[in-house]
Amino acid sequence: MKKPYGVAKLPIVPMMPLNSLDLPKVPHQTRVVVAMSGGVDSSVVAAMLKREGYEVIGITLQLYDHGEAIHRKGACCAGQDIADAQRVAEHLGIPHYVLDYESRFRDAVIDAFAESYAAGETPVPCIVCNRTVKFRDLLSVAKDLGADVLATGHYIETRALPDGHRAMYRPADLDRDQSYFLFATTQEQLDFLRFPLGRQSKAETRALARELGITIADKPDSQDICFVPAGRYNTLIEKLKPDAVKPGDIVHVDGRVLGRHEGIHNYTVGQRRGLGLATGEPLFVVRLDAGARQVVVGPREALSAHRLTLRDVNWIGDGAPENWPPQGLEVAARVRSSRKPRPAMLRCQGDVFVVDVLDGEEGVAPGQACVLYDSTQDGARVLGGGTIDGVLSDALAQAAAAAPFADQQH
Repeated sequence: MKKPYGVAKLPIVPMMPLNSLDLPKVPHQTRVVVAMSGGVDSSVVAAMLKREGYEVIGITLQLYDHGEAIHRKGACCAGQDIADAQRVAEHLGIPHYVLDYESRFRDAVIDAFAESYAAGETPVPCIVCNRTVKFRDLLSVAKDLGADVLATGHYIETRALPDGHRAMYRPADLDRDQSYFLFATTQEQLDFLRFPLGRQSKAETRALARELGITIADKPDSQDICFVPAGRYNTLIEKLKPDAVKPGDIVHVDGRVLGRHEGIHNYTVGQRRGLGLATGEPLFVVRLDAGARQVVVGPREALSAHRLTLRDVNWIGDGAPENWPPQGLEVAARVRSSRKPRPAMLRCQGDVFVVDVLDGEEGVAPGQACVLYDSTQDGARVLGGGTIDGVLSDALAQAAAAAPFADQQH
């Protein structure tokens, strides 16, 4: 009589431990593409990973006119920075490539920047650059090169979750926290990205650069708006969007016409200096109305707002919006990179995301980002965010308290 077949027992194979990039591979079998901007941070990332034994490939993006930028200090992704990245790669003995992304950068970032300013907004081009040219296009190149991950020199931390995905957290050095500029990173991108500097300070990074023999250890940090010569963004808008540059009235919130302006692109919400008004009282830009070509000004208290709406929302937190409780989610909201996250409630009303900042905020500007965290604590998890689309000032809220929220947006 034949014995019944049993289930064969497979030998237990021990799981390979994870390397420092949370991958089950030994470093020398792990290919890493490092986005090298030519600054000290990304240079240290490349050097750290090379020292740990990873197969490192450096890639630098040329994003705007090399000729105009070559003599500028504090620029990135052009001129001297490209040469610096090449020298660091040569010092480390790693392959290095320069990709000409000028046309992509112009279409995705510079043109969008001009459009937003002409519409009376205050855009953040670094966010758009990270979302498109860097974390979409460059990430695709990294995968084509057979890389296991793409690493950058941003100060942000990511960790693996039980479900196999990764979550984003504020870094150890909150003075260098770049989560405000990375909130639009999708879950797919986040799973492929690594940020080795998330647990150290800028001072530690510079010290490590000196230890590793990187000659640019004391190089100054790059400017935020890298493609704007001498910070004159209004000159750029006038060049790219001449039809949008039109004069108009400077109007007080109470309706009085106080003066004239030469174009709303010269103003931002919260601005006090340079208004050219002699009223005897301090006035601030409260709102920019592109349709009416008006710069609306008022006293400081008119800058206060508790409610805003978001567009182009990227959610990388737990749970889908349709499953949120009716009263919304308790979150922390950060409306400018220079400000701290503040307690808020987040609700989704159809296609509209509404943020109620519990203690209010001053000078909230459409076009800026509102980044959402799970708390106000150090090391908080980044839940996502969106572009500020509408701001309901407290003054307007009081005047139209009985009206539906959808009718109060402006």
